[in-house]
Amino acid sequence: MPIFFTQMIDIEIDSKSGFCFGVINAIAKAEEWLANEGALYCLGDIVHNGCEVDRLRRLGLQTIDHRQFATLTNTRVLLRAHGEPPSTYQTSKHNNIKLIDASCPVVLKLQKRIKKTYENIQNSAAQIVIYGKKGHAEVNGLVGQTDNTAIVIENEHDLQQIDFQKDIYLFSQTTKSLEGFNNLVNIMQEKTVAPAQFHFFDTICRQVANRIPNIKKFAAEKDIVLFVSDPKSSNGKQLFECCKSVNRNSFFISNPSEISDLQIDLTKKIGICGATSTPRQLMEKVADAIKHKI
Repeated sequence: MPIFFTQMIDIEIDSKSGFCFGVINAIAKAEEWLANEGALYCLGDIVHNGCEVDRLRRLGLQTIDHRQFATLTNTRVLLRAHGEPPSTYQTSKHNNIKLIDASCPVVLKLQKRIKKTYENIQNSAAQIVIYGKKGHAEVNGLVGQTDNTAIVIENEHDLQQIDFQKDIYLFSQTTKSLEGFNNLVNIMQEKTVAPAQFHFFDTICRQVANRIPNIKKFAAEKDIVLFVSDPKSSNGKQLFECCKSVNRNSFFISNPSEISDLQIDLTKKIGICGATSTPRQLMEKVADAIKHKI
């Protein structure tokens, strides 16, 4: 339902924007622990949104990196939704670190699938290829299932890394574009040289993939779109481009304070939407900031 603050201004917050299930679950686990214990380590930013990370930091959530993680002993650490490679679990066992595992079930299922495939092709020249963002936390966890031998491709320009005369098993990071994946499948099928076989598996999370058609429809129906996301969010960058493709009056902002710098017509229909890492409360604060421009 549209959210109208006054009769003078028409603002709607996209009901389908905001945290995905995996992020909701990770934050809920963090909040539960912090409410009872008061402090907790988290391996990496719990979500790619600075405002939410700061909120949880004030509650006692301390973000650490893998180097710091390796120095800890006899403590507890939260694993975020992105998932982790086997080496993280090995370190926790060696250092007596109790893990609060909030890895997304969809990601864990994909990890197991890739690991099984890797084990099945051990004695062959077959290649495991992952369509994803190089260095992304989820991708690092997926590559870890293959003893770091998987080939990561971000686009068709990376296909030169692949030997198309050998069998290929293609998987995808769960949050990648379905359109981009299907485009790669078509190109790779044409490039594969018989008798090599090309196997591909659509492992994209539909809750995330469906955001694209939904957000395009939402943006197309508005005069002005304010897309709220942290600049570090790859999902945010992707969804913002979707907004821009259907509505040139789309603006990327990270926090409500940026509203004062925008020259927007408050008599127009304004839509507010965001990434899978954008808190609902942040979008509501942006709406409030627009209201106070009147």
